Amino acid sequence: MAAPIRLARGFLTVGAWTLLSRVAGFARDVMMAAYLGTGPAAEAFLVAFSLPNMFRRFFAEGAFNMAFVPIFAKKLEGGEDPRGFARDAFNGLASVLIVFSLVGSILMPWLVWAMAAGFAGDERFALAVLYGRISFCYILFISLVAMLSGVLNAFGHFTEASLVPVLMNLMFIAAMLLGDWLGWDMGLTLTWTVPITGIAQLAFTWDAARRVGYAPRLAWPRLTPDLRRLARIAGPAMLAGGVVQINLLVGRQVASFFEGAVAWLSYADRLYQLPLGVVGIAIGTVLLPDLSRRLRAGDEDGGRNAFNRATEISLALTIPAAVALVVIAYPLISVLFERGAFGREDTIATAWTLAIYGAGLPAFTLHKVLQPLFYAREDSRRPFNYAVWAMVVNAAVAVGLAPVMGFLAAALGTTVAGWTMVWQLWRGARGMGDAARIDDRLRGRLPRILAASALMGVVLWGAAHLLDGPLHAPGVRYLALALVCGLGIVTYFGAAVALGAIRGSDLRGALRR
Repeated sequence: MAAPIRLARGFLTVGAWTLLSRVAGFARDVMMAAYLGTGPAAEAFLVAFSLPNMFRRFFAEGAFNMAFVPIFAKKLEGGEDPRGFARDAFNGLASVLIVFSLVGSILMPWLVWAMAAGFAGDERFALAVLYGRISFCYILFISLVAMLSGVLNAFGHFTEASLVPVLMNLMFIAAMLLGDWLGWDMGLTLTWTVPITGIAQLAFTWDAARRVGYAPRLAWPRLTPDLRRLARIAGPAMLAGGVVQINLLVGRQVASFFEGAVAWLSYADRLYQLPLGVVGIAIGTVLLPDLSRRLRAGDEDGGRNAFNRATEISLALTIPAAVALVVIAYPLISVLFERGAFGREDTIATAWTLAIYGAGLPAFTLHKVLQPLFYAREDSRRPFNYAVWAMVVNAAVAVGLAPVMGFLAAALGTTVAGWTMVWQLWRGARGMGDAARIDDRLRGRLPRILAASALMGVVLWGAAHLLDGPLHAPGVRYLALALVCGLGIVTYFGAAVALGAIRGSDLRGALRR
């Protein structure tokens, strides 16, 4: 019983700090929407900032860490010099990224064109190139942060790693307030904040790793047998991460041909990333090292229980969140974003995007639950193959339907590709033995979760219509939205407990932990 409790505690720790980070990130984006709206500077910055973040997921979070964490966790379990392995991995990753940062800055016009060809010929392109050259070095700092966070997670130190995004968002908020007070150009203010936050995040994470005894120092990289093994595993995972980023690239390319669409997709993405980050990323962060250690110890039953409880927790939280994002997308965007340079037309377009993204939220969360089953076994080839098929589906939907649906085809392609990926991962995991099988408890609770979520959706729809006037009244719209959301929360958890989807003891235990 102690192991599931540790898993739940790790999930709740990461989830709580991720929630704080997402709330701070949301506040950052609300301020950005008010200062920049959806104009040229906003779209240029969003594309420029997405470049280092895209490659970060490609190099570190999506590939390197998926290979590094299982090997490091198993070395910890077996006492096989994990410190030396962490040092060599840190220096190998740093050497590659220093070169990549320099090359990327030189080739920035081509990178911007690859991200948003629709910018060519107007002021957005020149701004995006300038902003991109300033901010691209962020990939070096944040990728090393991701690797050190993997070390901390393997030790069960989730708080320190989860604090890093909070630090970034708070620095962005402070920079915008300072820039507004001093009259700085807001686009350049945000851009220069990017590398400064990267340095601060790396310093914080390095110090946290130092305190647990695993803070590597920069040195010439050595191609050891362990690093060759890491490269063999990370190669397909890196390609899979590249495929995922190509999906995002396709979406941005489609959006770049519709004025304002890049910003609409970005603001909608921020809102649906709130529940995804709190649940999906927290589950994936905790589950991967836990499964890796269990496989090393031969604990198949423990692995199965961890997988099923992670799936249960994630679906119990993301299915109702998905229903809410679809049903009350317009009130959410209207109340939270519509001010300053962000007008009614922006609200309508962003709300449609959010509803489409919301339909894919459970799929994006299930990725984080299913993928550790493969990576914990050092199997990165099959997730790559699945990602290629998902990429084909995404491109077909986004490009094929763009003449009919406009920029919304980009959001629909992302959602359809997400569910395609889940279906493939689930089919692939069925041959892994008992550790990947659904148990009776999950099988019995899932229909009850769906029923409780459907009831909540009806209540949300009715409440949003009854409170339509207050939701548009400047003085009380925040209170009205809080009332709508509160009714939804009470309805869902009340129905979930009544139907047996969630036990009251589960809620009380989670709150105590």
